[in-house]
Amino acid sequence: MKVALNGIQIHVKDQGNGTLPVVFLHYWGGSSRTWDDVIAALPVEYRTVAPDLRGWGDSDAPAAGYALADFADDAQHVIAALKLDRFVLVGHSMGGKIAQLLASRRPRGLAGLVLVAPSPPGPLALPAEVRAAMEGAYVTRESVGMSIDQMLTAKPLSPKHREQVIEDSLRGAPQAKLAWPRSTSQEDISSEVAAIDVPTIVIAGELDRIDGTAILEAELLTRVTHAVMRVLPGTGHLSPLESPVAIAGIIREFVDGIERVGRDAITV
Repeated sequence: MKVALNGIQIHVKDQGNGTLPVVFLHYWGGSSRTWDDVIAALPVEYRTVAPDLRGWGDSDAPAAGYALADFADDAQHVIAALKLDRFVLVGHSMGGKIAQLLASRRPRGLAGLVLVAPSPPGPLALPAEVRAAMEGAYVTRESVGMSIDQMLTAKPLSPKHREQVIEDSLRGAPQAKLAWPRSTSQEDISSEVAAIDVPTIVIAGELDRIDGTAILEAELLTRVTHAVMRVLPGTGHLSPLESPVAIAGIIREFVDGIERVGRDAITV
């Protein structure tokens, strides 16, 4: 389905009829289908909402508007358009940083936050040559393949998933590809994330070469002090494709816990 907002159309996968919807935000280079295997491993009665972020997948790609606030505004508009009165927000990598900003706004209905290999709230500290390499990471099949093998994964992807990553990365709009390494990753929301007040879980990959456990402990857990970290053994940065069943299990435990607390509060 398509949701019209801010003058553009956002493509959204909306499945299931659960009472506590789970909203998924994908990484820089991905699309809503990054979450397909995670969603497939969740109980069928869950309602899941997975948009293609602007510039990626089947969503529109405006010439400008790729700041964290733009992405967070889009997600907030999708949530409002779908009339999600209560929901859990899940974000991976860039989507994790977007989710942090959105959660810091304390939107009505937010019940919990799951950050999967999230980009930390501070500016991404990168040497100029690394930033230049990122700008060219999603230009050719070969460059995407190198990114998969050298940075994104610790586990080999299936041929199907490898092709999916290549297709999604190449399909992204040029302005969306460049925005993250040039500007969006440099945004500092360190002060904002201290306002996050919902249950929060951070899922880190043991072998993540981009946003590893030490980085997340130092830069995220010190600011969202009530957050709890879970580490996925033998997993790299692309954990929704490397370890989808494990992520789904953690999300299910987290969501079921929130619903249980809600039921207990009603009966008291």
